[in-house]
Amino acid sequence: MKSKDLRQEFLNFFQKRGHKIIPSSSLIPADSTVLFTTAGMQQLSPYLAGEKDPILDFGTRHLASCQKCFRTNDIEEVGDDTHHTFFEMLGNWSIGQDENGEYFKEGATKYALEFFVNELHLNKDKFFITIFKGENNIPKDEESFKIWQKNGIPKERIKEFGKDNFWGPVSEIGPCGPCSEIHYDRGEKFGCGRPDCGPNCEHCKRFVELWNLVFMEYLKDEKGNYQKLPQKNVDTGIGFERLLTILQQKPSAYETDIFLPVIQEIEKLSPQAYKSEPKACRIIVDHLRGASFLISEGIIPSNLDRGYILRRLIRRAVRYARILNLKNNWYQEPIKKIIEIYSEVYPELGRAEEKILTVWENEEEKFSKALINGLKEFEKLIKKLQKKKKNTISGKEAFYLYQSYGFPIELIEELGREKKFKIDKKGFGKELKHHQEISRTGARKKFKNKKTK
Repeated sequence: MKSKDLRQEFLNFFQKRGHKIIPSSSLIPADSTVLFTTAGMQQLSPYLAGEKDPILDFGTRHLASCQKCFRTNDIEEVGDDTHHTFFEMLGNWSIGQDENGEYFKEGATKYALEFFVNELHLNKDKFFITIFKGENNIPKDEESFKIWQKNGIPKERIKEFGKDNFWGPVSEIGPCGPCSEIHYDRGEKFGCGRPDCGPNCEHCKRFVELWNLVFMEYLKDEKGNYQKLPQKNVDTGIGFERLLTILQQKPSAYETDIFLPVIQEIEKLSPQAYKSEPKACRIIVDHLRGASFLISEGIIPSNLDRGYILRRLIRRAVRYARILNLKNNWYQEPIKKIIEIYSEVYPELGRAEEKILTVWENEEEKFSKALINGLKEFEKLIKKLQKKKKNTISGKEAFYLYQSYGFPIELIEELGREKKFKIDKKGFGKELKHHQEISRTGARKKFKNKKTK
């Protein structure tokens, strides 16, 4: 199944079952306490919390969407089979009490199995389910345990977890609740061989979480306490790239039709790129895609907040492009291919093509020369520390690379890990703070002098 067909299959399935299809919201959320939209439910938070009425704004309590998302907490994991910065989330919601009182855990489970088994023809025998075991004075989700058994999942394929199966809130406070996750067994060849291997295994990627069914019954307050919501909600999310990987029977999303054409553009410039340096190639295409979407939202590189994340992605991609020995303007055709793949679904990407290319050109030009010199300086530093039999880069040394060559601290950490060196991040933070204080003092003096002239 092609990517564009999967999106449409999902939306059609829920539209036929009385759901209103809502458009993806921006990657820049209305909630100022978070940097990016990380889940489909964020635009619906006021409705899920009972603060707004979905009937007034949507005409129904039942909604579905394909949402653009961006997460920064596992950028270092990008390059494996399952992690991405930008990704899409397929989701469906039942907000508040349904008219017939049935669309909660029972209804969400029924829809999930119908879509996966009847529509997509996934093998139900490969499903493993996780449920909430109970924590923080919130009881075990016994109801979900019974519902999954009733729907043909044997108890030995239903596993209990704590925090892994309690979702949310997105920010410090908000609606949240226990969840049931559908994991798909990719088979022994993806496994670690351990007898206790199963969903959430820390040693392998055999079991892939495909669909998270969140049963929002609680509200977390400012003090960290959980209280019952005045209404019950269903909030579900499918990792689009993960599901596509399973449907196209590929080892990772990078071999599917949303990434492979971009990788092929890279290989025109570096023929053995994916075979010889798969991690580098994956990081480049992920960061090209993620950065392109951020730029299309009006974000530009800077040293703060969203702009810092964008700069970090571009500079990390530039560093890996150097590993692949990609030539000048290497990013142009891959970016055009990304826009070609997504512009029908997200036309804002096509409208921003010129801006995306210009931002990349400016940032790469600014960083490339500094990267070459900075890498030389880094190698000199490592040799010096090795002679002294040290394995930690001091805060002052890390800050020098940051200030003189524009190396984000995360890039310094990554380079350090490759050489088996630690970074004194606390010391780096002190150096950065000191530098910022000096800069502010200087700016104040300059302003004061201008006023007195």
